[in-house]
Amino acid sequence: MTDLSEPFRPTIRTQADLERAWRHLMEPLGFSRSSVWLMLLDADDRPLPGLTEVEGCDEAPDPDLLAGFADLTRTLLDDLAPAGRWAFLLSRPGGTGVTEVDRAWAHGLVRACREAGVRTEVVHLATDVDLVPLPYDALSGAA
Repeated sequence: MTDLSEPFRPTIRTQADLERAWRHLMEPLGFSRSSVWLMLLDADDRPLPGLTEVEGCDEAPDPDLLAGFADLTRTLLDDLAPAGRWAFLLSRPGGTGVTEVDRAWAHGLVRACREAGVRTEVVHLATDVDLVPLPYDALSGAA
């Protein structure tokens, strides 16, 4: 049984570690809306307590929105975990398969953060039936 008095703070050094963490946090799968989840990892490769959910991510993001995400992540990183990095998970209702909107969000978040000098992990996608990584190099055709 999980001890709910202690925050969930696994060590995340690999993509497999990150996928296990997202599964622990998101299962059982099933979503009523599209969101982007943000997890801040500190210099010791451990998530800070608490996740941030940004709702209303049903459409491809525009450049201004992505720039805002990058600015926010840079500010929070500087304030809370200067040597840390961010992990993002996209969640949405529906079945398997990566949509163009999923690709646009994943590619756009990573690109905007890179331009802002913010380190990120592999973006993951959770749907009602699966949770999968979205490697950046596989998203090169994204808008």
